Amino acid sequence: MYESLKVLDKLRLNFSPESLFILNITIAFIMFGVALQIKTEHFKRLIRNPKSTIIGIISQFVLLPAVTCAIAILLRNYITPTIGLGMILVASCPGGNISNFISSLAKGNLALSVSLTAIATLAAIIMTPVNFKIWGEIFLYYMSKINPDIFPKLTIDPVSMFVTVFIILGIPLLAGMWVNNKFPRTTEKIVKPIKTLSIIIFGGMVISAFLSNYEYFINYIKYIFIIVLIHNGLALATGFSFASLFRVSRYDRRSITIETGIQNSALALVLLLVTGIFPEEGIGGMAFIAAWWGIWHILSGLGIASLWSLKPVSGNNNKSRDSKPE
Repeated sequence: MYESLKVLDKLRLNFSPESLFILNITIAFIMFGVALQIKTEHFKRLIRNPKSTIIGIISQFVLLPAVTCAIAILLRNYITPTIGLGMILVASCPGGNISNFISSLAKGNLALSVSLTAIATLAAIIMTPVNFKIWGEIFLYYMSKINPDIFPKLTIDPVSMFVTVFIILGIPLLAGMWVNNKFPRTTEKIVKPIKTLSIIIFGGMVISAFLSNYEYFINYIKYIFIIVLIHNGLALATGFSFASLFRVSRYDRRSITIETGIQNSALALVLLLVTGIFPEEGIGGMAFIAAWWGIWHILSGLGIASLWSLKPVSGNNNKSRDSKPE
């Protein structure tokens, strides 16, 4: 398995300059759509009912990167350094734009889901570079102990990544929040169509990436599938377990689980393929992890949402009900 993944590291996904430009526009449009949903009430939630929001943020930006680094270290004899870094990069990104849709299908707390997406996306401007820097270097340290010859010469520059993430996330978010604040009535009319369109565009982008790299996927998917399956399963389990530990209501627990397990893998791909933060060669493993995450987390999210939708829960905080297992 390791030798096959080592070959994968040398490959580059097929993205034309036009495709990369479309990828940039797509992620900016998606972030603009997210910003249109950000209201001051989402941040007031921290004051009125902070427990679920704080637990969701900690689960996503503290526990998930840490758990990811731990599992990457445990798998270090079977994966390449860039495969592990790809896992950590995805875990360092904020929740995916489709998480709100999946939370709604799962009969979870949609208001909490939107609040977590809003806060996490803004926090990602700082937290994504910081988490990737910290956990990436910890993982590379342990990889170098196995065999110094395979230690990749990848510099993790949080400043460059911060600038890029700010451009990709920050500018569209600020634009969307300005439109939301300046033209609230117009925003109410366009937010739902834009949200729907952004999901369709994201799905089209994932399908396009798959078709453009079909041969690579067929040859290597058996390895990447297992890694992403384990990683995504642990992400969902992390959100669910952490929320359960603090006896969060089952209604909120579903949204926290989904927000932790649905990551903005499109952002990870943009960082890898467009910005020049990483070298052009030797990051095939990272790109494949991010690309397959973009497909798999939709499937796993829809799967868990379908199961939970069959068993709706109340939005109240009755402790006797909340303490029951799902």
